[in-house]
Amino acid sequence: MDRDEILAWVKAERLSLADFLDDLDDHEWKAASLCSGWTVHDVAAHLTLSTRTTLLGTIKGMIRARGDWERMEADLARERAARFGPAELIAQFRETAGSPRRAPGSAPLDPLTDVLVHGQDIARPLGRVREMPAERTVAVLDHVWRSFFYGARKRFRGTRPVATDLDWSAGEGPDEVRGPAADLLLLATGRAAGLAGLSGPGVERIAATL
Repeated sequence: MDRDEILAWVKAERLSLADFLDDLDDHEWKAASLCSGWTVHDVAAHLTLSTRTTLLGTIKGMIRARGDWERMEADLARERAARFGPAELIAQFRETAGSPRRAPGSAPLDPLTDVLVHGQDIARPLGRVREMPAERTVAVLDHVWRSFFYGARKRFRGTRPVATDLDWSAGEGPDEVRGPAADLLLLATGRAAGLAGLSGPGVERIAATL
């Protein structure tokens, strides 16, 4: 895909999510997100890091977390959330919305994946709806499916996920799993919350992997 187009998509989604965050009440910032142990505030703080993380910072974080990637990400997010309030984080998010910088080792589509998935992590527990544009969602689903980092193919092994609201499917397993693209994306990135919107003989198989 054209990198300029991807950057334009990332910028648009970041600005849209900043507007979404601007509308949240104080108690919603303290609410639990879909990321286990993370508040909405923590997730927002994490999102500001993708254009600010350096290779040296990542190495130091991994050493502190004793090689545990998820622990490192959680530690960094909580530290930043403790330093900056909601308004400051939203301002930072807007400030670098169009930045081409991304975390060391990440692919061009990872920042778009980050903002689309974490947008759902924030919105769903709050009972809010955050729509995802079809073309961007298809690009992210394809990326997540191909990437070993997310473990989607392992999670969906033996099944064929099929989106019911846009033109996307993957896999060659005998057991079909059907549902909205947003739910498939949540499952593909390891979020059990996506199970609620799915149907088909492969649902139980996927639930067992989570």
